[in-house]
Amino acid sequence: MSTIFDLKEIEKKVIENLKKVYDPEIPSNIFDLGLIYDIEFEQKNNYLHCMVTMTLTSPTCPVADSLLEQVKYVTLAVDEIDEAFVKLVFSPPWDPSMMSEDAREIMGASGAAMPF
Repeated sequence: MSTIFDLKEIEKKVIENLKKVYDPEIPSNIFDLGLIYDIEFEQKNNYLHCMVTMTLTSPTCPVADSLLEQVKYVTLAVDEIDEAFVKLVFSPPWDPSMMSEDAREIMGASGAAMPF
């Protein structure tokens, strides 16, 4: 018997968890910063695999390894997901225009020097 997954609901759970991950140097979560480019699912038999494609604000980000581990951890925390992979890309490069309106407000309120 094959399990049927509601991928839209699972994606919402993944996004909710990703919004709990912060770069320690930036007062906004990685999802609202626009660092998450894609969330894909693949069902193999009764197992659900999730691939999160993301970038960093800078290729020389000093906390890159810990951010990638956190993304994998919070993705796996979604009950329906059996395996999680994080794909790091730098194309297209991140820029502040990718931030959500919420992130822009937070950055502005924090006094962060970000070109908008």
